[in-house]
Amino acid sequence: MSTDTDPDPVRNWENWHERRIASVSAPHGPLSLTGTHWLSEYPEGRIPAVPGVWRGRVDDVSVTAGAGDGITVDGRPLTGEAVLTADRGPIGGSRVAHGGRRLVVMRREGLWAVRDFDPDSPARRAFVTVEATPYDPRWVLPGRFRPYPESRTVRVGNADGQERGLGLAGELAFSVDGTEHTLGAAVEPDGSLWAVFADATSGLTSYRFRFLRPSPPAADGTVTVDLNRVLLPPCAFAEHFICPFPPPGNTLSIEVPAGERNVVVR
Repeated sequence: MSTDTDPDPVRNWENWHERRIASVSAPHGPLSLTGTHWLSEYPEGRIPAVPGVWRGRVDDVSVTAGAGDGITVDGRPLTGEAVLTADRGPIGGSRVAHGGRRLVVMRREGLWAVRDFDPDSPARRAFVTVEATPYDPRWVLPGRFRPYPESRTVRVGNADGQERGLGLAGELAFSVDGTEHTLGAAVEPDGSLWAVFADATSGLTSYRFRFLRPSPPAADGTVTVDLNRVLLPPCAFAEHFICPFPPPGNTLSIEVPAGERNVVVR
């Protein structure tokens, strides 16, 4: 199998695509998400289909369970109360489990939620593949990241119908056929960029919006924009994700018939 150090860019892309399919279809990949349960909606602490009693507090979450609930925390059966904070690592390594399921604690804008990842989810059983356009060197473009003087937060709609803040650190610029295009982008903890965008194919021959994740820019701001590696957002795989929609200015007027386009199911 080729690696990302392979001098052949086509083999590199094919290997990337294979890894991506394996990742999304893994037992606790995005296809396994069966629910995002906001604890504020369950004041009694009882979430349908999720064992235990869950309560969100100011700085943490408590879960109380008995032997019959079958919950484990850190691999040990829970009988009594456990205090939890937001999970940060891989889903498969989350602290709370119920058999093969993983119950993942998350927090957004001060609100606590529990996500239920079930390897036996209907979406995972129905999954066939990720439809993607084969590698085309035309879509590997030189770009430049222009940081804003100060990071900014814009309010955007999310896939669950709510509006939340989206942090942006600068502008990613690149040209297609001599015309410059720009996208508002965030900077990830590892220095890489993340942009949520739509284009003229969105909702037609591709999902309604997609993610672009370029590598960290060089010291002078230059960066390679490889649109062959455009990603479907998590909510393309399971409706229970809360993906942000593209912020103002991140809908391109051109078609980007590259990268991942749609999820194929049975």
